[in-house]
Amino acid sequence: MAARLNQKLKILYILDILKKYSDEETPINATEICEKLFSLGVTAERKSIYSDIDALIDYGYDIIKTRTPRFGYFLAEREFELPEIYLLADAVRSADFITPKKTRELLLKFDSLLSVNQAAKHRRTTYISAQHKGKNEEIFYNIDKINSATEKGVKIKTTYCKRKLLPNKKIVTEEKELIISPYATLWQNDHYYLVGNNEKYDNLIHLRLERMKHIEITNIPARPFCEVSEYSDRFDVADYAAKTFNMFGGQPTEVEFRCSNDKLEQIIDRFSEEITVYKLTEKDFCFRTTVIESEGLINWILSFGADIEVLKPQTLREKICNRINALKEIY
Repeated sequence: MAARLNQKLKILYILDILKKYSDEETPINATEICEKLFSLGVTAERKSIYSDIDALIDYGYDIIKTRTPRFGYFLAEREFELPEIYLLADAVRSADFITPKKTRELLLKFDSLLSVNQAAKHRRTTYISAQHKGKNEEIFYNIDKINSATEKGVKIKTTYCKRKLLPNKKIVTEEKELIISPYATLWQNDHYYLVGNNEKYDNLIHLRLERMKHIEITNIPARPFCEVSEYSDRFDVADYAAKTFNMFGGQPTEVEFRCSNDKLEQIIDRFSEEITVYKLTEKDFCFRTTVIESEGLINWILSFGADIEVLKPQTLREKICNRINALKEIY
């Protein structure tokens, strides 16, 4: 009975063999496919392999017959191509909030989408540094709970951890229980954040997911985000991220800048091409945009030195002057 079932699954086994053992550099021939089928309890002749491969091609699989570097077949198109796997793997390795254990698990899953030859090459170039990796193994479960609570429109309860330096120079972790209305998750500055509202305040807060523990989904309706943000119909994550600097909270403010022309690329990278340019000279240009006024914005402006100047509002200019004066006192 098992042998008969295996015969019915033969064409699927052939597809799996092509996925696992073939690529452009290592095509596999019909004889080798027959040998691998035999190890799976399936007997087959070479002629039947050719007809099964033709059927897979008719169904839509991009299977190439080649004579170089040797005669055989290989699967030319996969769910993810090799450069895409490298791109995703690099993103996972560089993400600080993903623990070393979860990083290894995800990289193995990526490798399973490649041929064994491609996966072996990828592993040889893979290096995981645990130095800056997170330690919170709950984070992926937390992401699922947060998304579930957001879809249901209810609050979550969580324990939030934050480091503190004591007078005796010892670094300890403080834990605080919070009730949060979740609105969105956002990956920025190599960290994963929850954007929401603490029920005690009338503003938005940003919580790093790797610092959140023991998340519980409550039955308490979440506070509408229109009460604590500029958004009404939906919480526009992309717009909010574009206006926020280093995940500092604050109020949306229209700001006018003067900027050196040679800094245009950095400005477009940060604000996109939707800025309103209203003056242009050979040396500089002036533009308007709406941003979250915060300490993060001031830090970003000062990082450009004299190449960026805030023209309006005056209150922001004064805050920058105060920061400069404070730095002068230090130096």
